[in-house]
Parts: sequence; C-alpha cells; structure tokens
Amino acid sequence: MDFNLIDIILNLDVFLGQMVNQYGPWIYLILFLVIFCETGLVVMPFLPGDSLLFVAGAIAATGGMNPYGLAACLFTAAILGDSLNYVIGKRAGERLFSNPNSKIFRRDYLDSTKAFYDRHGGKTVALARFLPIVRTFAPFVAGMAAMPYPKFLFFSVLGTLIWVGSLVTLGYQFGSVPFIKDNLSVMVVVVVAISFLPMLIKLVHARLASRRTA
Repeated sequence: MDFNLIDIILNLDVFLGQMVNQYGPWIYLILFLVIFCETGLVVMPFLPGDSLLFVAGAIAATGGMNPYGLAACLFTAAILGDSLNYVIGKRAGERLFSNPNSKIFRRDYLDSTKAFYDRHGGKTVALARFLPIVRTFAPFVAGMAAMPYPKFLFFSVLGTLIWVGSLVTLGYQFGSVPFIKDNLSVMVVVVVAISFLPMLIKLVHARLASRRTA
C-alpha cells in the first residue's frame, strides 16, 4: 500500500476498504490507534478524524465492520485520547511550547485554540470535536488552564457522543445508497471541506478585521 498521507485522506474509502480486507478484526485496533493519536497527541493533528468516522460508518453499512463495535471502539479511543492530552497539557504544556519557532509544537495552533477556549470556556472541549486541529489542542489547553478533570470529562464525553455518533451514523445510513457508495471519494473531500469551513471563515474574518484596523 502507498502510505502517502494526502493520497490516503483523498482516497480514504479505498484505503480503509483494503485494510478491512487485509487485517480483518485487527481493523478495530488500527482505527482505535488512529483516533487515539489524533485526539491524544498534539503532534498529530493532521491525522484524519471526521472523514475517517464517516467512511468507517459507510464501510460498516456494507458489512465490513460491526457498526456498534465500531462506534464503541472509536468512542473509547477519543475519550482516552482526550484524557491523555489533558494530562500532558496540565503537567508539561508550557515547557513543550516554550519555543515559539518549534516546527513540532506549533505555537500558532496553540494560540488559536487558546483564543477559542477564552471565548467558549469549558464548552470548547465539546465544540472542538468538529474543528480539525482545534480538536487535538483543546484537551491540551484545558489541562494547561487547570480545568477540573470531572468538568473536562463531562464535556469530553458529551462532545464525543455527538461527534462519533453523528458521523458514524451518517456514514452508515448513506453508505448503502448507490450514489454515495459509488462516489465515496467525493464525499470524503466534501466532509473534509465542511470540517475546515469554520476555520476558513474565522481566518477570513480575522484578515478583514486586521485590514480595517490598519
């Protein structure tokens, strides 16, 4: 298999279908690790999230995976990933991002998530589930801000239920529709574009505001 990340994301349906056929039940562990790393490690915000949930649900609709086992696997991975990220942020957050020029620990990602956190408070942990990159950094920032863990866990569980439940269900419901099934690669691009749309709108607003200020 070709492991070029861009090709994988744009052809996620083909790639994931091949992995289901090749690895069988082990696919649940593979998906668990992908979502766990995407939510739990601030150095991996580039891993597929929204599109992976949708495509996995679509493949489950064809009988490739058990939808309930899939949802439980992804839900558990996201909760555990969030909690790990929270602990890392609480114990080592400032030290990891002390170098503003670091290529691994991107300060700009952290700052944008902090700004989102300042506006929405604890709800950031739940809302960020639907925002790529912010989703990876929100638990980290919550840990840095010393949010009480029970409060963090409540929002993490709430956001994960909605995130995993909605996208896997959408994929499962539409995965057996002939048009969607035949154009799943196009749907992956649409899902990725929609997930990044709020960030693009925010960027445009920020640019316009800076121009007005100038």
